[in-house]
Amino acid sequence: MDIDDILAEVDSHGVSQETRDLQQLTRAWVTERSAPELLPWPKALMKRIMDRIRQQIDLLEVQTGDMDPTTNFRLIIIQTELERFKFLVRSFLRARLAKVDRHTLHYLSNASYQARLSASELQYAASHQSLLHAHYHSSFLSQFPTSLQRLDDTAGGISMVEQPDLDKAVFVRALKDIAQPIVVEGTDMAFEMKRGDIYVVRWSSIKDLVIGGEAELI
Repeated sequence: MDIDDILAEVDSHGVSQETRDLQQLTRAWVTERSAPELLPWPKALMKRIMDRIRQQIDLLEVQTGDMDPTTNFRLIIIQTELERFKFLVRSFLRARLAKVDRHTLHYLSNASYQARLSASELQYAASHQSLLHAHYHSSFLSQFPTSLQRLDDTAGGISMVEQPDLDKAVFVRALKDIAQPIVVEGTDMAFEMKRGDIYVVRWSSIKDLVIGGEAELI
C-alpha cells in the first residue's frame, strides 16, 4: 500500500469543504498549466472559493486593529490562508488567460469552445480580439484587398485560425482503474491504466479521462 492508497481511504466526510476546495483548486491549476488546450471552467468550485475569499477579506477588515493577542494571532492565520488561496486563483487564471491569448479566435469560433470560458474570460477574449484586429487593420490589413483582410479565413481548405496542439505529450496519472484500454490514435498502440499508473502520452488520447476526473495531469 502506497501513500495514494492511504490517502484514498481517508473518509471524505472527515475533511472540511475548505480543504477539499483547496485540493481541487491545486489540481485544477496543475492540470490547466499542463494541458495544451483550455479546460472547462470549474464554475461551482470557483464560486465557493471566491465567496470564501470575500468573506475572509471582510473578516480581516472588521477585526484589524483589535489589540487582543489571541485575535491578532488568529488574523495572521486567516491572512496566511487567504494569501494561499489568492496565489492559487491568480496562477490558475494566468494559465487560462495565456491560452486565451494564444488561441483567441479558436475559442471564439463556436459555442462549444466558448462554453469552456467563464463570463469574464469570454468578455476578455472578445475585447482582446477586437483590439488585435483593430491594430492589425490600422498597421497593414487595410492595405490588402477586402477578401484578404479576414483573420479567420479558410480559403483553399487551409484555416488561418491557429489551434492548440492536441497531440502534445503530457504526464498523466490514473486516479482509478480505467475499464477500457487507452488507444493512441494513428498508431497500433493501446494500453491499460490502473489506479496510480503514470504514463507519458498524447493529450488527445486521455483528455476525456482528465476532464471526467478519472485521471490527472502531473
